[in-house]
Amino acid sequence: MKRSILLATAARYLMPLMLIFSVFLLLRGHNEIGGGFVGGLVAASALMLYGIAISPAALRTLLPVEPRLLVGLGLLAALTSGLLPVLTGRPFLTGLWLKTPLPVIGKVGTPLLFDTGVYFVVVGVVMWILLSLAEEEAK
Repeated sequence: MKRSILLATAARYLMPLMLIFSVFLLLRGHNEIGGGFVGGLVAASALMLYGIAISPAALRTLLPVEPRLLVGLGLLAALTSGLLPVLTGRPFLTGLWLKTPLPVIGKVGTPLLFDTGVYFVVVGVVMWILLSLAEEEAK
C-alpha cells in the first residue's frame, strides 16, 4: 500500500496537538463540557491518524503500553474513584475533593480520577480494536 508523504507529515504535526487537546478536554470535563470519553476519543483519533499515515507497526512501537493494559489501568482507576468514598463511610462514587485547587488543573477529586479511568479505557479499547483490524488486514 502506497503511503502519502503529505498525510505522514501532517500526522506528525497534528498528533501532538490533538493529544494536548485531548488532555485539555479531560481536565475540564468534570467542570464543563468534555471529560474522559470525549478526550479519549480525540486521543485515539490522534493515534490512529498516526497509525494510518505511517503504519500500524510504527504506532505499536510509539505506544508505551499495550492497549489491553491501558484498558485494565483505566478500569482500575475508575473503580478506585468509586471505592475511595466507601472507605470514608460515604456511598459508592460520591465525589471527594482536595481542599485547595491545583494551579493549572483546578479542583481535583475523585471525579477527575474517574474521568481519567474512562479516558484510558476509551483509548485502550479503540486502539485495541483498530490495531487488531489493521494488523489483520496486513496479513
